[in-house]
Amino acid sequence: MAIKLKPLDQQIIVITGATSGIGLATAQAAAKAGARLVLAARSQADLDTVAQQLGGRVATVAADVADPAAVHRIHEAAHANFGGFDTWVNNAGVGMWGKLEQGKLEDFKRLYDTNFWGIVNGSLEAIKHLKKHGGALINLGSEVSDVSVPIQGMYASSKHAVKGFTDALRIELADEKAPVSVTLIKPAAINTPFPEHARNYLPEKPKLPQPVYAAEEVALAILHAATHPMRDIYVGGGGKAMSTINKYAPGVMDWFMAKTGVAQQKQENTTAVDPAGSLYSPNGPHAKTEGSNPGHVMKTSLYTRATIHPVVAGVLAATGLAAGIALIAGRSRNGLADAGVPKPGEHEPSVPATDN
Repeated sequence: MAIKLKPLDQQIIVITGATSGIGLATAQAAAKAGARLVLAARSQADLDTVAQQLGGRVATVAADVADPAAVHRIHEAAHANFGGFDTWVNNAGVGMWGKLEQGKLEDFKRLYDTNFWGIVNGSLEAIKHLKKHGGALINLGSEVSDVSVPIQGMYASSKHAVKGFTDALRIELADEKAPVSVTLIKPAAINTPFPEHARNYLPEKPKLPQPVYAAEEVALAILHAATHPMRDIYVGGGGKAMSTINKYAPGVMDWFMAKTGVAQQKQENTTAVDPAGSLYSPNGPHAKTEGSNPGHVMKTSLYTRATIHPVVAGVLAATGLAAGIALIAGRSRNGLADAGVPKPGEHEPSVPATDN
């Protein structure tokens, strides 16, 4: 069965984790495009703030995606307010910094409750409606489902699980000829309050490794997937370059990560604040898309723009893998600071337009 997706101004879009970072940026962009929204997060106060900022045609649901009953309430709210939905975005997630042997089992389980089981709960709830009426299911993965990183090992493992689940669900729905597009969004490092919300076992404040991209670029990819059936979309050419190198030279990537991965993720001369983060309850920056990560933030990704506009993709493909190798070489030479990252006003290097 052909999958037909509506224009954004005709859609009702469900977004979990909608009160900060990527979820909030997506809600803002969708509202601007004329979509009606069902926004879910754990804090009703934050939801009220966001709804007021966005104006009308917004319904809110205070819900923890780890609870299947709470996720069902999101579904019910979409029907009660708008008669259903066209796109469901599983965005809610939480991070964790620290070596695996430092972590506590209960924290690991809680992270999986949100990052993996939250997406399972949302996906299985969403397809009850989408299989009958058609539409898009969009799950937030990560480049770390392709390239694991030290001191974010449990987070990376949860995103590996998300990728496996999402890919299998897509295949099963295709076998049924269900009119449902299933897209996995795989962002690189994104400038959101993610580090401030994360469970942190480090003595220092954590930071995101360069290159870092703006949350609005992920929102662009999500809303493209809401209107164009796609298997997956990488956000950030740096992440795609790392994934490509890991695919063809995994030993090189292991060496690189062992040499550079830990130092890239610590803010020197800082002391950790609020190590519990938002793992168990809403905490940290509220109703903000941007985080306080040090360093340059790239507002656009040429790779992502090429992916969602295939006419441009061939132009970027020619020099792609070389750009990824240069990124690694530059980081290694320059002591892991901002090597390989364009100066303000510049764009990222081009990377291979493959696998999408």
